Amino acid sequence: MGWFRRVALAAAALLIFASGAQAAPAMWRVSTPQSQIYLFGTLHALSGKAEWRTPLYRRVLAQAHTVWFEADLQSGDPDTIWRLVQRYGADPDTPLSHKLAPADLGALARQVDVARIDHLRPWAAALMLSMRPVLARGATVEKGADLAMTRAARAEAKRVRAFETLEDQARMFAGLPEGAEVRYLTDVIRERRPHLSLSPGPGSLERAWLAGDLARLGPGLVGDLKRANPGLYDALLKRRNQAWADALTSELAAGPGVELVNVGALHMVGEDGLPALLRARGFTVERVQ
Repeated sequence: MGWFRRVALAAAALLIFASGAQAAPAMWRVSTPQSQIYLFGTLHALSGKAEWRTPLYRRVLAQAHTVWFEADLQSGDPDTIWRLVQRYGADPDTPLSHKLAPADLGALARQVDVARIDHLRPWAAALMLSMRPVLARGATVEKGADLAMTRAARAEAKRVRAFETLEDQARMFAGLPEGAEVRYLTDVIRERRPHLSLSPGPGSLERAWLAGDLARLGPGLVGDLKRANPGLYDALLKRRNQAWADALTSELAAGPGVELVNVGALHMVGEDGLPALLRARGFTVERVQ
């Protein structure tokens, strides 16, 4: 299984420290003498069949005065998404079909009606195509951990904060070098048979996420992405994680209290992941789940 399909299916669900911990989605505690921030790696799209909120997660949510997310997904109504795609994800001057090599265009045509997406930039087409296998197996963003906890945090009158807006995220993809964009799309096109799926069974990605049992994929996946498409890695993970670590450093310095961060678990992986970045800044960082 190639690196990009694994990235797309994980959709930031990678958990790399499974051994020795309770079987549950991964969570870390970042501490100072006055403050604690918990980092929880989410799966953005879920089937809604399993209960992933452990007693520890519920206790942390109850204690937290502030709950963080990547972005406010509740603001992503169809009209807003359409406007963002038109502004950042469309290219009226150069069709998508003109940017792909003939072999890749032929492979794309066997998967989708190219005429329907020919106006899209490569990143927008890649994002759409990468989510199709996940959604086809019954997972939805509406049932994902991020939206579920946004609703829960607001229902409990928590202070809800987001690191980015949806426009920030669209602008990030739109700022990719064209070579990184095209590589992103061609890697999605070429990867047709993922080893993990969201369908029921012992190989299910959702089950692996629930068990915290993705150690076999984590380091290799992020490393493969970094080697294969460094422009995408830098934009999607490294620079965003650094900006988020800056924001959390300020929160820890402001203290006191407990805060809960819910972001895609891909952001927890490797030397540029949030736990590693915050540990390098001198904070105490422990895997607690």
